[in-house]
Amino acid sequence: MKKIAIPVSNGKLSEYLEKCDYLQIFNIGSENSLSEKIEKPVCTDITKLPEWAAGEGITDVIAFKTDKRIICLFALFRINLFVGIPPETPLALLKDYINGKLMSDERIINEIMEDESRGDL
Repeated sequence: MKKIAIPVSNGKLSEYLEKCDYLQIFNIGSENSLSEKIEKPVCTDITKLPEWAAGEGITDVIAFKTDKRIICLFALFRINLFVGIPPETPLALLKDYINGKLMSDERIINEIMEDESRGDL
């Protein structure tokens, strides 16, 4: 079973993982059964989000931008984090995820890496 979380603001993928209105969480079960729920993470510290997500059983997170330190924390909890994904509706992103068509924007990936090298984090 896969449990995919998408941070949402204004009906689309939030610009920043840590600044979303809510997470739309999709459960993909056996035989591609699908259920969804909306969840507001209870943690206010972004560094606690990966631990919270792991506790919720989330296996994958789709994001546009985030802090590089958070990427490492998701990896520690064995949660797949797809970054640089252009903003779209959660259902469109889920469809691309299921069909293996999520594509990261190389410009966003480079921006995240540049922030790290400048010490902006």
